[in-house]
Formats: sequence, C-alpha cells, structure tokens
Amino acid sequence: MKLLRPAFGVAAWALSTLAVRAEVSADLKPYIKEDAAVLVLNHVRVIDGTGAPPAEDQRVDIEGGKITRIQSAKLRNAWPRDAKVLDLTGKTVIPGLVGMHEHLFYTTPERTGDRLPSYGEMTDSAPRLYLAGGVTTARTAGSLEPYTDLSLKSLIDAGKKPGPRLRVTGPYIGDAMGIVPQLHTLNGSDDAARTVDYWAAEGVTSFKAYMSIKPEELRTAIEHAHAHGLKLTGHLCSVGFTEAAAMDIDNLEHGIVVDTEFYPGKKPGECPAKEAAEHLQKDVEIDSPPVQAMIRNLVDHHVAITSTLAVFEISVPNRPPMRVMSRAQRLLAPQAWSTYLRIRGLNAEENNPHGGILLRKEMQFERAFVKAGGLLMAGCDPTSFGGVLPGLGDQRNLELLVEAGFTPVEAIHIATQNGATFLGEEATLGSITVGRSADLLVIAGNPAQKIDDIENVQTVFKDGLGYDPEKLLQSVQGVVGLR
Repeated sequence: MKLLRPAFGVAAWALSTLAVRAEVSADLKPYIKEDAAVLVLNHVRVIDGTGAPPAEDQRVDIEGGKITRIQSAKLRNAWPRDAKVLDLTGKTVIPGLVGMHEHLFYTTPERTGDRLPSYGEMTDSAPRLYLAGGVTTARTAGSLEPYTDLSLKSLIDAGKKPGPRLRVTGPYIGDAMGIVPQLHTLNGSDDAARTVDYWAAEGVTSFKAYMSIKPEELRTAIEHAHAHGLKLTGHLCSVGFTEAAAMDIDNLEHGIVVDTEFYPGKKPGECPAKEAAEHLQKDVEIDSPPVQAMIRNLVDHHVAITSTLAVFEISVPNRPPMRVMSRAQRLLAPQAWSTYLRIRGLNAEENNPHGGILLRKEMQFERAFVKAGGLLMAGCDPTSFGGVLPGLGDQRNLELLVEAGFTPVEAIHIATQNGATFLGEEATLGSITVGRSADLLVIAGNPAQKIDDIENVQTVFKDGLGYDPEKLLQSVQGVVGLR
C-alpha cells in the first residue's frame, strides 16, 4: 500500500490544478470582467439553447472553463472549493451565439456614382463586435482576405486578441456577376477544384459558393470539399436550390429570396437575380405546392438553411427602427454612418414595397422549413450598404426570428445549438449542458418574455472567461467601417 501513496498523491495534486486558469494575457486584461477559475452563477434564469422552457432560479457552476454543474439554487449545496459566487437574481443566462453567416469585412463608405462595390477588412472592430454582441463562435461564410482571417483566428486562439472562436470559410467560390473586383471569377471546374484544394491545405474549414458559379463548377467544388471532410454552403443564383440539393450541397444561405428556380425565364447556368426576386414578390406563395416540394426536398437531402433576416430588413423603407440603429451610430465611423443614412433615406423616398414583401415571404419560408423538419441556423451577414454590424446584427436577427413567428426560446435554439450541430461541435458548444464549454451570456431581463432584452448583454463568457461588452465596444467606437 505504501507504494500506491505517491501515485495517489500525484493524481490528487493534478486534479486539484485542473480548475486553475492560465494567466490572462496583458492583451485581454482590459476587456475582462470575470477571470476566476471557479465560478458560480447563482439565482439565474437558464435558457439552455436546446429548445426547453426556461428554468427559474438555477445555479450554474463553472470550473476550468467548463460547465460542471446545473441545479436548482434552492438546493443550497456546498459551493465548489475557492469558488467566486455571483448573485444574478433577475438575470438570464443563455448559450453564446453560434453565428453561421458572419464576415470580418464591412462595406466601405461613400460608394456613389460609378464607383465599384468595395469591402474593407475589419481586423480590429469585427472580432470585438461579435464578442460584445454575444457571438462566441463565428463561421465567416466567405472571406475576402482569407489569410487575414486565418491570422486573426490564430491571434484569438492564442489569447492575444479578443474575439469569438473563428471557423474560417475560404474565399468565395464564384463571383457576383463581375461587379465586385475583390472576388475571383472562375474559369471552369478545374479552377473550382484547385481553389478548394489549395485553401483546404491552408487551413480553412468550409467553403461558400457564390452567385455566378456554374452548375459544373458547383458540383466539382462540393466533391472536392467533401473529399477533404469539409462542408460547402452557397449563396446561389445561377443554380437553384433543388438542383444544388441534388449535388449534395450542405447548406444554403439567406433562404428563398435568393432562389431563382421559380422564375419562368430561368436558363441553366444563368443568374437572373433581379427578375427572379420580382417574380417571387409578385407570383410565388410559400404555401404553394412547388415551394413546399422544394422545402421537402431540402429536408430529405439534409440541407440546412441560414437565416440572415437582419441584412434583408435594411432594404425595407424605414427599417430597422432608429432606436435599433442608435447603437450602430455610436460605433460607426462618421463617413460610414453618413453613407448608411443617405441610402436609408433613398429607400424611404422610393417607398417601394418590394423589400417588405420579400422580407415577409422569407420569414414565412423559414417557418415552413422548420415545420417540415429542416435545420435552420442564423447569422447577420454585415454587408449590403451598411448598418448591419457584427454582433449587434446577430441580436437583431433573433428579434426578427420572433417577428417571423418563432417563440423567443425557439429563436435562441436556432442561433445557438443548431449552429453547433451543423458544425459538428454540439458535444462542446451551443447549449448549457454539463461538460460543455462555458460559453454563456448573462442578460439583464428575460428574453423569453421580451426578446429585445437580448440587447442587454452584461457579460460574455467564452471558455469561462467573462468579457465586458461595454469595454469591447468602447475600444472600437468611431472606427467601425474603417478598420
């Protein structure tokens, strides 16, 4: 027995050190609110991300960056050794958001006249905005500077910069009909194959097909992505949803508003984006047999959909409310805010109902897709003419999912566990479950009753380290849209 004592002593010592956190780097310290290695969130409402009803007056224990216990606070069990206990009476805890259509770039200001669309990499502001908004995991869903995105991921993973876990998508496979010079125009299937193979070797973890991609290019890109064990999503136009599902695409971005297959004048391999959108607005109903057949086909092929309602809302006159945009005004560079206001004003002057009808039909489509058993995820897509900011746009997307008819608990499930499931990371992310990473948002209020409370994020935990959203926002105030 004496021979066993030293081994037991070493094992006990090792176990006692599991909850000891490595020292927080000097780069992160200005943004940290809570850094205790052992933490108890007491008297808190838990919305766990699984779709289950909220659980009142709960206690969540965190040790070594993991969730180690969830129980009723009324049980009054002993605290873990050396725990810091936070009384969160009246607060709600939800999982960190898993953003599935995010970018690290943003539209540059003052695009007028014959100037080409252009987007600038937000190396400083985008990661901090995502984290401040509660996005603890983000798939970039298309990169303009993939090397920059990969470098940012490395800096964040090393604890040198604040930001979410990045899941970097490669450069766009396809272009936007030649009007965005930052995108590469494919010259055939071999080009698509080379692009996928090269960036898979460089470390990206997914790919995104884009509007002008031809059917044979898309098929090749999917085959090569799958050969590397990676998934491919698409913002499509030249290829319809049903055709893409037959090619085993994994995910489709935006929903029916970009699906051109119902336009009678659609020709193979061509992208009638404007005409198809007008036809959808006037002549396509979501409950019609052709649309319902398309939805069933996607579900049967296990094709997910990513909701990006926030980026579509800005094309609707006088939306979103200026109350929502006041937060963006504080953060945007003056030139970027001025550009947003100018284009918003033009939309209001035109008073075109086109955008509002499409937004409503997209909401109906997403409800029908989920009702049919489809996997719906969410992301903010901070593009178009501006105004949709990383993180803040993700919060707005949750509010719009509720406007679409989902309950707040369903919307949170879509924005958390569903994204983790698609990524294949549901065993570690996306829900408040024992053993999962302690990626948690502490919210003032009750978003299960009032989804707008999702804007009141007080602390963002990522791997058990609590970030101060306000300090993250202050660090990029007035520079969003520039860097």
